[in-house]
Amino acid sequence: MQWIIPAAVVVAGALTIRPMGLAGQGLVVLLLFLVNCAALLIRTLPETTMSQRTALVWFTLGIVAAAALLGAGDRGTTYLFAFFISGHLGYRLETKWALGLALLCSVLCGGVLYYRLGQGHDVLPWALGLAAGAPVLAGILNRSHHQAVRAALSAAESAERAARAEAQTAVLTERSRIARDVHDVLAHSLAGINMQLELADALLDTGDLDKVREATTKAHGMVKDSLKQAQWTVHALREDALPLVESLSAMVESSGHRDALAVTGAVREVPAPVAQNLLRIAQESLTNAARHAPGGEVRVELAFAPSSTALTIRNRAATRTVTAGAGGGMGLIGMRERVALLGGTITAGPVTEGPDEGGWQVEAVIPDE
Repeated sequence: MQWIIPAAVVVAGALTIRPMGLAGQGLVVLLLFLVNCAALLIRTLPETTMSQRTALVWFTLGIVAAAALLGAGDRGTTYLFAFFISGHLGYRLETKWALGLALLCSVLCGGVLYYRLGQGHDVLPWALGLAAGAPVLAGILNRSHHQAVRAALSAAESAERAARAEAQTAVLTERSRIARDVHDVLAHSLAGINMQLELADALLDTGDLDKVREATTKAHGMVKDSLKQAQWTVHALREDALPLVESLSAMVESSGHRDALAVTGAVREVPAPVAQNLLRIAQESLTNAARHAPGGEVRVELAFAPSSTALTIRNRAATRTVTAGAGGGMGLIGMRERVALLGGTITAGPVTEGPDEGGWQVEAVIPDE
């Protein structure tokens, strides 16, 4: 429509406006017709190709030419140019300039018809000339509509960019979480297995096969423990929402501590990130208890408060020989990172009094919101 309507006005003018030639009045009409066509076709050009000042000058020239064509032509659709140029300047110019030029268009065209400044216009009332500037209102409304559409599209694009950025952030956060999970499961276990295998290799030179078997047996036990921990990690990664109490109970029992879990408070579903991280903290703590305090009794307490969930894992001192193992404190660092991301707190340290003196305790408190 942006091209069809101006082209239709130009074609109608070329077919009906008379006189039009290369001499005398016909030449004047031809030149005015060409200027009107140029002013009319500005509407089809991109807005960025012409500044407001240039468009203002050009439309002013077009309005003057349209009024002059209305007086110079004897017959034809000379009046159409004034109407359509008025509508176009409402679309292309600022409102104050558009209204000013529309008023000028009405005065010039109305004056031409009122004072019979041209020939053959007896059939056109002077009120028609005064109405020539009215289409500017349609142009202003059309411009406002296009601006609203562009603003809506821009807002939609901004929202889409924000959504993409948020999705990318979520992906990076999830990658970080998975990296912590993989580390917590594999770092200590693989280092401990490697140490036992190196010990067995060194003992081969001494010929002490009993100690070699003991080292390889310990390595096998660590492998089984690592597989169990890996299964829990994969399970946690696959589930969006884990049943916290049931999962924690199964984890405690599988670690060899029956009836060691105590649940207090009103049991409720907690957000998936809270459940996942509490389970990972329990997994790490139970692994550390088995490694550093073998044979020691373990107690696990899950406490539901109105706005938070607390997990406490306490183990007594070892009752069996502690195997030298690897570990540089990265497990505790991982737990602190998990809790910090959820706005919670965690404390870990030795038990210095009571029946569990000499043991170790980890306590994590995570808000539900």
